[in-house]
Amino acid sequence: MNALVSKFKALTEREQILVMISAVVVVIGLFYFLIWSPLNAALHQQKQLLDNQQSLLVWVKDSAVRAQQLRKSSNRATPFRGSLPQAVNRTTSSHSIAISRMQPQDDELQVWIDQAPFNDVLEWLKTLEGMGIVIIQADIAEADDPGYIKVRRLQLGKA
Repeated sequence: MNALVSKFKALTEREQILVMISAVVVVIGLFYFLIWSPLNAALHQQKQLLDNQQSLLVWVKDSAVRAQQLRKSSNRATPFRGSLPQAVNRTTSSHSIAISRMQPQDDELQVWIDQAPFNDVLEWLKTLEGMGIVIIQADIAEADDPGYIKVRRLQLGKA
């Protein structure tokens, strides 16, 4: 350290000023690149994550309200009269859903679907509920393709 101080004192006054200015610039650069920039990037990333979580919360709250409204409206639905297999066949064809297996049991019907688009299945189920057909039990899994699901077992009944 003494060697550096002696070399610094051996410099001319102008060179000493340039070395001090350079040292200040290096310290500011190190502060920016080692402290300020990483903290700023982490702060921006956390703000983005917070925004995403807040939008998800809004969506969940909206969906909960919609689900409650649908639940209330489905309770007032008229009971279904007719054949469950016929109603299911008619509605699946209009929603482009291929049923792999159907098994009637008394006043209920079990349905299996190998693969179908998630949104189409939701619309189909909504149509069935609008007709007065209730979902008693559902076992649904993710299919191999994105956006597709498998209905392992769907048990339907009359309201």
